[in-house]
Amino acid sequence: MPAECHTIYVIDDDASIRRALGRVMTSAGYAWESFDSADQFLARTDLAENACIVADMALIGMSGLELQQELNARHYRFPVIFLTAEDSEEIRNVARNAGAAGFFRKPVDTQALLDAIDWALHEPQQEPSEPDSPLV
Repeated sequence: MPAECHTIYVIDDDASIRRALGRVMTSAGYAWESFDSADQFLARTDLAENACIVADMALIGMSGLELQQELNARHYRFPVIFLTAEDSEEIRNVARNAGAAGFFRKPVDTQALLDAIDWALHEPQQEPSEPDSPLV
């Protein structure tokens, strides 16, 4: 059972995905908040310290990868797990180089996602290998 002090931030422009992931987080015992855009998330000033982000890569406005780069630039070390409907080796490599803690194709296996969240919350976060890599 996850510690109560961990918060999962779900960022997806699809309300049904946010609701579904919220139910998964609740059933796993995580506190969670959802946002429909990266900009809405970044506007928050009271973010939890022990948190993980689950974000769609293809958000409207700022993409998930751009969000990861902005977090890196602001020196936020939240683990980020990406979800995507369109997968490719190139996208996975760019996400990995940006410092992503995980990468899943939609529809996501919820147990695999929860395992990745648990791992990401308990492993030290690595510095991104190429913080200024071009976005796909």
